[in-house]
Amino acid sequence: MNKTELINSIAEKAGLTKVQAKAALEAAVNTVSEQLAKGDKVALIGFGTFSVSEKTARKGVNPRTKEVIDIPARKAVKFKAGAELNDVVK
Repeated sequence: MNKTELINSIAEKAGLTKVQAKAALEAAVNTVSEQLAKGDKVALIGFGTFSVSEKTARKGVNPRTKEVIDIPARKAVKFKAGAELNDVVK
């Protein structure tokens, strides 16, 4: 499912126009992104939890040249599915 299909599904299920559904989806995504950028967790009970984890700097190996390279520290987004989502997927 792509973004357009998701917007169409939201509009149909929530009784919204496609424009309203797109605005709602974008607002939700932007809010989650802003909170993660601040370092906060976003927990949607039954769906899952989004969080940010710190990846430390480390050494890596270029598989083509076998050269040792430095991989810088970074932040990564993690998602842990909730119990209800896991039950639906099973």
